[in-house]
Amino acid sequence: MPPVKSLKWTEKEYIEEAPTWCSVDLRDGNQALVVPMSLEEKLEYFQLFLQVGFKEIEVGFPAASETEYAFLRTLIEENLIPDDVTIQVLTQSREHIIKKTFEALQGANKAVVHLYNSTSAAQREQVFRKSEEENIGIAVTGAKMIKKYAAETEGNFQFQYSPESFTGTEIEFALEISNSVLDIWQPTVDNKVIINLPATVSMSMPHVYASQIEYMSDNLSYRDNIILSLHPHNDRGTGVADAELGMLAG
Repeated sequence: MPPVKSLKWTEKEYIEEAPTWCSVDLRDGNQALVVPMSLEEKLEYFQLFLQVGFKEIEVGFPAASETEYAFLRTLIEENLIPDDVTIQVLTQSREHIIKKTFEALQGANKAVVHLYNSTSAAQREQVFRKSEEENIGIAVTGAKMIKKYAAETEGNFQFQYSPESFTGTEIEFALEISNSVLDIWQPTVDNKVIINLPATVSMSMPHVYASQIEYMSDNLSYRDNIILSLHPHNDRGTGVADAELGMLAG
């Protein structure tokens, strides 16, 4: 639970405003398949999401493979993205990956560039062996590179940041690293930034996630110019509950 009482969400009876829905099936679902989708399959799936009515669609990780790259270029070059639909792409905080991502995005009408880096205590200590300060440095460097490449690339871009494995990250550190990225991007009312708080691994009951979301919502810098985004996985079978309570929380 957060270090201060964050339970205002418990006083609400229902969600008052519909969220903006973003399909991540073409990326997060695709990477879970034993055999990832082909270009043709991804194109067919994209058309299905348009028919369903999604206005935001995460189309993939264009620097990850030739299929991912070709899919994004096909969508843009063949004008397959309706004017009222925003695509989204994922990138790590590494310059060659960010550079390749913007090459793939050249000419995109509306695109969200989603930056992430690992922030959980276990990953910092056991996998990457990085301190909190080094982790913040990775995120800030990535944020600066995205800002630079966006300015040099034809297209209309919005920025998003995820402290990956948010639920395994000390809440005050998650807040600090997110605010450090926001200080680089300087969101405004006309150019809002998305902060995505994923339950990459479900590590608690849903009420804990909701209180974490409320704490972040109450303490993020530039809050009026931020769109708060939830990405709950379903390890414990509570993905829908995490989403609903998280929306109550902000």
